[in-house]
Amino acid sequence: MDISEFYSSFFEEADELLTEMERSLLDLDPANPDSEQVNAIFRAAHSIKGGAGTFGFNLLQQTTHLLENLLDSARRHELVLTHEIIDTFLKTKDVLTEQVDAYRRSETPEHDDFEAICRLLKGVGSEDAPAVTAATPPPQEPAAAQAVEQLSTSENRLIVELMRVAEGEIDTLVDELRNLGEIIATHTDEQGHLVVDMATSVSPDDIEAVLCFVIDPDQLRIRALSAEPARDIPGLELFDASPSSAEGLPVGEETPSPAAAKKASVTAIKKAKKATETESTSIRVPVDKVDQIINLVGELIITQSMLNETANSLDRGVHGALHHGMNALQRNARDLQEAVMSIRMLPMDYVFSRFPRLVRDLAGKLDKEIELVTVGESTELDKGLTERIIDPLTHLVRNSLDHGIEKPDVRESLGKPRAGTLTLSARHQGGNILIEVSDDGGGLNRQKILAKAKANGLSVSEDISDEEAWQLIFAPGFSTAEAVSDLSGRGVGMDVVKRNIQSMGGHVEILSREGAGTTTRIVLPLTLAILDGMSVKVGGHVYILPVSSVIESLQIRQENLHTVSGGIPLLKVRGEYFPVVSIARVMGLAGGRDDIIGSIAVMVEGEGRRYVLLVDELVGQQQVVVKNLESNYRKIPGVSAATILGDGSVALILDLGEIYRLNLGERKPRLAKVNS
Repeated sequence: MDISEFYSSFFEEADELLTEMERSLLDLDPANPDSEQVNAIFRAAHSIKGGAGTFGFNLLQQTTHLLENLLDSARRHELVLTHEIIDTFLKTKDVLTEQVDAYRRSETPEHDDFEAICRLLKGVGSEDAPAVTAATPPPQEPAAAQAVEQLSTSENRLIVELMRVAEGEIDTLVDELRNLGEIIATHTDEQGHLVVDMATSVSPDDIEAVLCFVIDPDQLRIRALSAEPARDIPGLELFDASPSSAEGLPVGEETPSPAAAKKASVTAIKKAKKATETESTSIRVPVDKVDQIINLVGELIITQSMLNETANSLDRGVHGALHHGMNALQRNARDLQEAVMSIRMLPMDYVFSRFPRLVRDLAGKLDKEIELVTVGESTELDKGLTERIIDPLTHLVRNSLDHGIEKPDVRESLGKPRAGTLTLSARHQGGNILIEVSDDGGGLNRQKILAKAKANGLSVSEDISDEEAWQLIFAPGFSTAEAVSDLSGRGVGMDVVKRNIQSMGGHVEILSREGAGTTTRIVLPLTLAILDGMSVKVGGHVYILPVSSVIESLQIRQENLHTVSGGIPLLKVRGEYFPVVSIARVMGLAGGRDDIIGSIAVMVEGEGRRYVLLVDELVGQQQVVVKNLESNYRKIPGVSAATILGDGSVALILDLGEIYRLNLGERKPRLAKVNS
């Protein structure tokens, strides 16, 4: 049996276990450790060790074995946990992650890192325990360090009984047992069960973990021999005659040990095998297969739009059945699209779970006290976006910790708690998701930002709004840090953050109050694959506006139209004034209506600003499949993507934030003059 086919299952489960291990370590209070958390960390290490041993991942197995022994001592209260020991365990988790990644790439993990972490683990518990560093020399063997000895070489005599095993599996099982020790004798008993007498240094738990990759647990029984009997007398009569043995209990139950008391969770291959036999609540599907289904659903929606276009041209009285069928097809296509898209949705906890470790490490490096709060972990976002949002969020978190939150003594002198609070939150708003990074630090300094902008050659006015001033920090090379460190100060990052967010169809907003803190808000679409769009016609061309950004449509009347200095028209709606933007003028179209009075106005919201778009005609609302225009053609200013309409023509999807900026740029090219 080729067990390499189960590698991917093991790697995925190992990733999940390592993530859970890190989370539990970060939550662990060394002064009052929760026994359930310690046991959970122990079980994770034990499960990874069992799978690693099965697949022959020796360095991974040995590393987890050392960690497992220490965790076993901790859960039996023989090892007193400290912050330094938890740091060592976190360092070990990092090495385990690197080892798993190396084996995933079919490479051998770095042996130097393995030796360094072994020295580190062997020093745990000694009075002069080394610091968490890869360059630590091996310490003297203290009494507490004896718990991390290498795998025992002493052999035990075991009887392994294999019941109701298919003929084709017998050779595989015997080969696996031969790899785990010395087979002394085999025979078949009266019930037809294969009985194997073997000498091995491997624990019964690990043997069970290996064999259960091939057979079910109820087909296996492992018993220990009480002494060294004659090797030529195999059979059940040689079993230990203790009461527990007479009852036919496995070794793990008749002679409980700390290592066996908490058995490993079901291993990856065992889970894969059982999934075919019992009902499961979930399945693992490669992302590329899901993407293929989404693409096919997109093409189905385009085809449905084309059929709907044709059906609408036919007389409803004559072709009523066809129209009824098309309506049903449209409903089913939408339900199918929503169901398929939900498969790609991941909770934001997938993203937020990466930051407790980052915050902990950076807080220690910066000598700050930070409390991390997460809100809305269950809010879902498209998997493609969750992967791409991690780097921008990481930079924003580092900025908040380095620039935003003050040192504990400074906070105390300002009347604030010594520990600063960093909040990561996510929530849905219409067809978007709002992700916020908030801190209760010193906030942004307006004058300092304006002075730095002028020093960098940017043309700014002293009377610009706070919102526009905060946007200056996204300029390339902009930094207000007084000194360059390994965390910040080089003027690299915030402009990259903004570009990355814009490439995902979103935008960034900043809210700040000096002395009270800063909130950076990222607004993203829930998915980039399919959206509800409003079709409008301008100058004979059809454009798509995202429905989630459309507020209302209305007619412009003379009494509601006003013009401010600079010739910028404003429309008064219910006591508020909104800028009026002509799509025809911004996109350079001929044939669009020049007169504002009588035109159709569509109020939209782009990048947090509300304004009015002038259009010639409202065509209708429909689902559209988003196609990347830049990769298939080129970047067009004011356009985020394209789609295919029901008649087969291509329509452009407008970027409402960029349309507003282009309109300002056409009228007022320099920022200083916009507010003059």
